Amino acid sequence: MTFDSEWAALRAESTQRVNMRLNSTPAEPAGSSGPASADLAVNQDDLGAVGHEAYELRTRLSKDGDHARPTTFDAAIALTNGNFASGSGLLKVHDRWNTHFKTLLDACAQISNHLNYTKSSQQQEDVRIGGDLISVSKLNAYLK
Repeated sequence: MTFDSEWAALRAESTQRVNMRLNSTPAEPAGSSGPASADLAVNQDDLGAVGHEAYELRTRLSKDGDHARPTTFDAAIALTNGNFASGSGLLKVHDRWNTHFKTLLDACAQISNHLNYTKSSQQQEDVRIGGDLISVSKLNAYLK
């Protein structure tokens, strides 16, 4: 077999493989549960609802979760100034609560912001893919 004939055979074989790959879906692997194991599906309404709830939780928590902090701090200072050993313990409780409170607020904000970003970027990606498909369909019309 000459180089030219071998090259032509390889090109024809690769074209067949590409056409077959583009014109069909891959076979389900053994043990697959079928369509239920499909790719990630994003529901805009669900993302928006969870993001909104995280935002609402952060808003309520930032207002309602900080009521006891100033009073606890004042009590810890008063106990410490009165030479009570529990003053330093109460101050540690105050500091620990404040740290965990801020961490929880940040977590709620991150969830809300991430879901808002995901929703927005998913919409932009859908628009981009739609535009790409329209341009491909126009190319297909020219190729016919």
